[in-house]
Amino acid sequence: MARKSGWLMVPFYVALLGLLIWWWWRETERRIQPGAGLMGGRLPEPRPKVFKLPVAPAPDEAPVELPASAPVAPEADDLKRIEGIGPKISSVLAASGIRSFDRLAGTAPGQLEEILAASGIRLADPATWPEQAALAAAGNWEGLALLQSQLKGGRRVA
Repeated sequence: MARKSGWLMVPFYVALLGLLIWWWWRETERRIQPGAGLMGGRLPEPRPKVFKLPVAPAPDEAPVELPASAPVAPEADDLKRIEGIGPKISSVLAASGIRSFDRLAGTAPGQLEEILAASGIRLADPATWPEQAALAAAGNWEGLALLQSQLKGGRRVA
């Protein structure tokens, strides 16, 4: 007579597996709980951070004089807003001292061509840059957009 002991052991293995899963789940849940440390012990409470404020000088002390700082240069304008000026030309102009729309508007196209030629840029045409820069310096963005609609790469098309 053949023994069927293999099939009789299946409920035992299922019960054992269930018991192991229950134990694992219980231990995992206990580790996740706030304040629970390794093996269920309590973790030390976090210490509050202490910020030290600067101490103000006593009223009878003379205030410390700081050295005068150099005058702050006005922030440079984005010359790339001018039709025909890209990042490379903008950096070349900034290196030559032209960082604002006012300065670009006051520079003659011939002088701009010399600056570009000295840096090796040959294809740019700065003929309309002072006119565009004058509109931008005045804050006439609508007039600048109208002028730029008639340009292609900084050159007059119409």
